[in-house]
Amino acid sequence: MTSRNQQPRRRYDPVTLSDEELVTVAKGELLHVTLAYEELMRRYQRTLFNVCARYLGNERDADDVCQEVMLKVLHGLKQFEGKAKFKTWLYSITYNECITQYRKEKRKRRLLEALSLDGQEDESEPEAPVGESQGLNLLLAHVNPIDREILVLRFVAELEFQEIADIMHMGLSATKMRYKRALEKLRNQIDSPFI
Repeated sequence: MTSRNQQPRRRYDPVTLSDEELVTVAKGELLHVTLAYEELMRRYQRTLFNVCARYLGNERDADDVCQEVMLKVLHGLKQFEGKAKFKTWLYSITYNECITQYRKEKRKRRLLEALSLDGQEDESEPEAPVGESQGLNLLLAHVNPIDREILVLRFVAELEFQEIADIMHMGLSATKMRYKRALEKLRNQIDSPFI
């Protein structure tokens, strides 16, 4: 039995395996060996962070959510049934964690305002992203959170509409409609003389 558990570590190179193969190997290895799990997380780490940063508006919260998502995947991978692609399941967890974090921050800002504390410092953080993404973040600020998430999942995570619909528990046609309306709103913002 011990030699059987050791063989997978010697007989495969995680970099060459597909996501589905890595999930299968990881289910057999976890929690004692994390080689396949680590490769899965390495593959999606950058995109995962970018999705969180775009949705939440700041890197600090994005980093916290990414860590939480990775822990949820680590502990939930054995229960993953494979009904959807691993990527879809991962972004579903990410979406839910971003929503949770967004609500926490919103409650925190409301509490600060109710206590008459200076909440301006916290609110300015999402408005000051670094690098070339500043323009996109400013545009996304004009889109409601659900439409923003659809755009982020489509452009940053590069998911198909059906995958986005599954993650957000929406119908396919509703997802496409919201996507088109959100794009139209962004186009109007770009054409606006105030930007």
